[in-house]
Amino acid sequence: MGEALFETLRSRLKGTVIADEFLSRHTTWRVGGPADLFIVPSDRAELVTVLRLLAEADVPWVAIGAGSNLLVRDGGVRGAVLHTGGLRRLTFAEDGRVQAEGGVPMMTLIREAAVRGLAGLVALAGIPGTVGGGIVMNAGAAGQAMADVVCEVHLAGPQGEESWGRERLQFAYRSSNLPPDRVAVAATLQLRAADPARLDEDIRRRLQQRQAAQRVGAPNAGSVFKNPDGQQAWRLIDAAGMRGEAIGGAQVAEQHTNFIVNRGGASARDILALIDRVRERVLQYSGIELEPEVRIIGDN
Repeated sequence: MGEALFETLRSRLKGTVIADEFLSRHTTWRVGGPADLFIVPSDRAELVTVLRLLAEADVPWVAIGAGSNLLVRDGGVRGAVLHTGGLRRLTFAEDGRVQAEGGVPMMTLIREAAVRGLAGLVALAGIPGTVGGGIVMNAGAAGQAMADVVCEVHLAGPQGEESWGRERLQFAYRSSNLPPDRVAVAATLQLRAADPARLDEDIRRRLQQRQAAQRVGAPNAGSVFKNPDGQQAWRLIDAAGMRGEAIGGAQVAEQHTNFIVNRGGASARDILALIDRVRERVLQYSGIELEPEVRIIGDN
């Protein structure tokens, strides 16, 4: 990574620019090697500037949010990692439309909407992550998903921003077709009117339920595998005898078997090996091949 690019970024940006930043500091699994460059643009305009400078220097990049659905390999990431933590503007219109930037935490969006009597995402209460990440993977729970409320998404690239309507996003179960060479910097959402007190009650109840079911007591990335059609991944994992199975510092959670926890000192290699073992055992037991839900990036 050229020193000239690093100095250019440092001089041009108000946001953060760090060389050789360990991504274990920015993922909920607490694993991951260093990124050549770790950049936190202060706003959307700065993000476009960063993308343009990286394109001119032919430097690859990946974007991350809260790091809650992410596994970074131990070798880290060559090129740049763009963190959306600086994109946190959230505005509400009288018609129930919401403009949320990509770095807004999902729980912030859900709580602020509830205070204003706006429903549509309460079932996602307790899911970690950001609006941008939620859109990319079409986060959902209990019959609700981001796809239900998204009207359009604003994408940033080296030439600026463009808007994609809901139809173009082609949402599916835990997926969308947002291109890897763009960053989801904001979204327009359509929520519906509801009683604020009832919404607050629903949020409390769902948080309690989620905590009771998923209190695994160690760093994790949430659900590791997608649910196959008509099946629940955790049940398949449990039936295959994988509850509590461990490799190195990584362990299938005793409390919720679709979680893999870092019980202390786990490496990404440990987690990846355990993911492979779970998939192999479930396939042997049930004939069903589990598909990882977590995003995996970086070098071995």
